[in-house]
Amino acid sequence: MHSEDAVAERPWGALFEGDRADGAIYRDPALFDAEMDRIFKQTWVWVAHESELPGPNTFKTGNVGTSPVLITRDKKGEVHVLLNRCRHRAASVCEKKKGKQSVFVCPYHGWSYDPDGSLRKVPHRWGYDENFDPADYPLFSLRVEQYAGMIFATFNADAPPLEEHLGAARKWMDLFMKQGGGFGVKVLGQHSFRFPGNWKIQLENTTDAYHFPIVHKTFLDSLDEETENVFDVLGQGGWVEDLGNGHSVMVMIPSLIDLEADLEAPIPDRFADLAAELAAEGHDDMTVRRLVRAVGGTGFNLNLFPNVACSMAFFRVLRPIDVETTEITHVAIGMNGGESVGPANRARIRLHEHFQGPMGFGTPDDAEGWERVQRGVRAGEGMPILVNRGVPAPEGTAEPGHDAGDVSSEVGMRAAYRMWKRMMEE
Repeated sequence: MHSEDAVAERPWGALFEGDRADGAIYRDPALFDAEMDRIFKQTWVWVAHESELPGPNTFKTGNVGTSPVLITRDKKGEVHVLLNRCRHRAASVCEKKKGKQSVFVCPYHGWSYDPDGSLRKVPHRWGYDENFDPADYPLFSLRVEQYAGMIFATFNADAPPLEEHLGAARKWMDLFMKQGGGFGVKVLGQHSFRFPGNWKIQLENTTDAYHFPIVHKTFLDSLDEETENVFDVLGQGGWVEDLGNGHSVMVMIPSLIDLEADLEAPIPDRFADLAAELAAEGHDDMTVRRLVRAVGGTGFNLNLFPNVACSMAFFRVLRPIDVETTEITHVAIGMNGGESVGPANRARIRLHEHFQGPMGFGTPDDAEGWERVQRGVRAGEGMPILVNRGVPAPEGTAEPGHDAGDVSSEVGMRAAYRMWKRMMEE
């Protein structure tokens, strides 16, 4: 039997049942290969924010699962996601992270492509017969759709429309984008790192409040009393909610779900100097209040299956490398308002550095936990991984009919694994 056929017949879905998973879910290389085919090549995968392609002929490079891609905006303003692979001998056509250019030239034999993927020129074309037509050899193009400024791509021509896939998560995406403070959201920068662990370990983390006061004690100890009270996430009536299709939301600070609500409330003392600086830039009182509120981020984390989180005040993107290696990219976001919102964006970056930055208080501690899960799961063959925590959500919080639990519950993990199971059994 062909090895690929053997992999296809493995009962992968049985590795997750109800509220527990087999440890092989993090360890099996054949399972990882199957996930790349059945999940990352079948569903919508986040690739960029619209602000990363600010004008015609701009681009960034990225990945859909383990496939390198080129995300472009052509001269007409249309967005494309193209395999970063020359149609001739498979060399990558771009190695830059981002930029602006009107043509991509393969460095091996000089085949050149327009930003929409069409083959522009083949050097020494006389070496091909008269039936050779460049129109037959564009860069491979994935389906592309957008919602709330987020750009997604899929290999699957039969995948449901993006908005259908996002479903109930769209409400939360709209709320998250209010961090633009009325000016729209803009990517300010990003940094990436790898950890020696399976991609699903990080997927679980985004809607896991249970670990927060334990893993992030050093972060909490670094805060002033006012801010520490805000981050008492287990004591503010929050919840975790299954939004369908593997997506989930964890509400940690219910008062900050809608950043445009209750703008008349007093500005926190820690933002008083920022408010004065923004007023000096000429912003009126209500704009100042919107910007100050946006600086602190939302009160929730939104997990979009399978690879991106809208996490309080940044995007967290996971990239599976192999069964025991995952790359994480933290994307800092701010307000797209030019110099007049500069003070607010500087404050956002300082907050990002404090927790998410490479030398911050949060990211190194999270990464240590993820690595130790991967190391520990090698012991105790047959012992299940438990995702069974959860008492009912506070009354009047989650949407009726949605599976939900209190903020420390593992509803989000169960939501992701139910979708994982469904896709691995299809």
